[in-house]
Order: sequence, then C-alpha cells, then structure tokens
Amino acid sequence: MKDIIRLGGLSFYGFHGVSTAEKETGRLFEVDCELEVDLADAGQSDRLTDTIDYAEVYEVIRETVEGKAFSLLEGLAGRLTKTILDKFPVYRVTLKVRKMNPPIAGQIKFIEVELTRHQTDTSKLINPEEK
Repeated sequence: MKDIIRLGGLSFYGFHGVSTAEKETGRLFEVDCELEVDLADAGQSDRLTDTIDYAEVYEVIRETVEGKAFSLLEGLAGRLTKTILDKFPVYRVTLKVRKMNPPIAGQIKFIEVELTRHQTDTSKLINPEEK
C-alpha cells in the first residue's frame, strides 16, 4: 500500500531551542507531515469517517509546536510522531520539522529534522483485519 496524505508548509511560532534567548523570544517553525494510510474505503465512500481528518492532524501539530517548549528539534519531532501515531489510524508518519532563521553565525535559512515512524498497534488502523 502507498496511499499518502500530505500536509505541507505548516507554519507556527514556537519557543524551542537550547539557548535561553530562543526560549524567551521564540522562532518560526515549519512542519511537513506525510501520512501513509489506507484510502481505499474513503475513495469509494467519499466519507470523512473513512479517512484522516486533515484539520484534526493540523490541530495536533499546532498544539504541540505552540505548546510545550523543547530544547531540540529532535524532541519536538519525536513528540509529534508519537502523538500522531497514537491519535490517528496511520501506518506510517514522516515529519520534517524546520527551525527558520536559526541563531547560527552565517547565512542559513533553516535547520531541519526528518523522522519516520511506523504504527506498532494495528488495532488503531482502519479495517486492520482486511490488511
């Protein structure tokens, strides 16, 4: 199966970083989210209940990025992947999390971390008995 839902270019302001200044002043963060999910039923039924509600995924990402401060992008990305796998019937999630204009001497647009994690609890999947 290779059905994919992508949410790209999500932009939020967060207070993640190692330095005190980053935690106090914050930075712009971007997230790209790719979900591997079975879209066969949704393609036939045209019902939201047979797929992933993109708005709910967006809210989970927004709440996490704008919520608790993480020291590392890796920590933020790890929390996002775990939360998405816990809340949604997806086989796999790949996240790219970018810190825009990081506080590094030199010309750099962003620093990015990419994580891919797979669902370990098949009871969370849509129609797992058919897979």
